[in-house]
Amino acid sequence: MEKVSNNPPMVPAKGVKTLYEWLEEIVIALTLVILVFTFLFRVVTVTGESMLPNFVEGQKLIVTNLGHSVEQGTVVVITNVLNEPIIKRVIATEGQTVDIDYETGVVYVDGKAVDETQFGLENGITTRPYSTLEAMVFPQTVPEGCVFVLGDNRSVSKDSRYTEVGMVDTRHILGEAVFTLYPFDRFGVIE
Repeated sequence: MEKVSNNPPMVPAKGVKTLYEWLEEIVIALTLVILVFTFLFRVVTVTGESMLPNFVEGQKLIVTNLGHSVEQGTVVVITNVLNEPIIKRVIATEGQTVDIDYETGVVYVDGKAVDETQFGLENGITTRPYSTLEAMVFPQTVPEGCVFVLGDNRSVSKDSRYTEVGMVDTRHILGEAVFTLYPFDRFGVIE
């Protein structure tokens, strides 16, 4: 014969149920944040001086590859080129011809001098590459699916002037730098 219990089913205390609800919401929120910062946005830290004066050592940037086209002037983070990710400015895109006059320091794209003042730089700042590294010979036409990049601080930047970096395959572009988080005096959208 079956025994029937007159005790009501156990109901968790009100505080316990609320704790589980909070825990569930926190887990969902953390999962969403992780997904957003894994697939849509990334936070990167600038290392080195190759992008001075526009980007400083330790600057925290939000980088995205969502809805942005890579064009002249775009600041991008590149992986799989040197030992660590690098941040550089796109100077030319596929099909464009790049030439550098090291005597005047001027960069030409498709025969026109690049106006670097639009990037917050002076014109005529491009220096001859270090003699210890193998340099590209100019003029060069950017191959399909690639970009030509330069650092803003040309005297110390390892960039597309060197065969070690060369023309950068766009598949190696992690994304475009769109926002500065830190330092706070630079906080805001990157122009």
